[in-house]
Amino acid sequence: MRGGGGSHLGLGVSAAIIRAGEWAVAIACDGLPAWAEDSPATRSGWEAGAQLSRYHYEEPGTMWLEGTRLGASGAYTAVTPRRTFARLEGRLSYGKLEYEGSGVMTNVPDYSVEVRLLAGRDYAAGSMVWSPYVGGGYRYLYNDLRGVTSTGAIGYRRESNYFYLPLGVTLRMPLREGWVLAPQLEYDVFVRGVQRSYLSDTGLGFGDASNQQNSGYGYRVQVMFEGPRWTISPWMHYWKVKDSDLQPVGLGIVVYEPENWTREAGIELRYRF
Repeated sequence: MRGGGGSHLGLGVSAAIIRAGEWAVAIACDGLPAWAEDSPATRSGWEAGAQLSRYHYEEPGTMWLEGTRLGASGAYTAVTPRRTFARLEGRLSYGKLEYEGSGVMTNVPDYSVEVRLLAGRDYAAGSMVWSPYVGGGYRYLYNDLRGVTSTGAIGYRRESNYFYLPLGVTLRMPLREGWVLAPQLEYDVFVRGVQRSYLSDTGLGFGDASNQQNSGYGYRVQVMFEGPRWTISPWMHYWKVKDSDLQPVGLGIVVYEPENWTREAGIELRYRF
């Protein structure tokens, strides 16, 4: 958050997200080849997992937050006879981070929740299968910087909301004994961001700010080693978002959320029921 003489909640789901999901679920064609029992195609069922990651958020030249996070994930995948699929994913992550900017603060509570709905289709390519997909996603992040930093600066709570459209592809390659190697690459189209900054927490007479973000992008990469039941996957998520609009907070001050980037990399262990 920056102020001058110039910050973070999102409401509504983009109609573009809904249309993209409906379009992808409807993909189908006739004359599909038969799929072998040991095909590395997308698998249906429930999954639950645990994550360990390293998180870094930065507003260049102003501040950064960094630390280790623990997370839990869940998903359900449905596959049709025509090899179209729909997948619902959820993720919860929490950590206590270190802040450095206007002084230093440690043990900053920080958590995020993410929900995604994806749809796509499997295509055979020899012994391999490639699976393009599209969908809609929502990411919520909260950090609590209330307190005083090492230099006496007063902090406040922040909420971040991203709405986005995932566009990705997974390549599935068979290994031995039912295992599959599945690298995945995804580009995230940034639809809208809303940042809520609780500046009233400072007790300095400011009101809270709700800033709109309209420009940015993200991407994610993971490499999955999928067994009959267990999956292990190293992964990385990245976001870069441009400056927000300006909003007044009282006392003749307007604030904005400056350009920022986020990188989180970790490893996940999942079990398929």
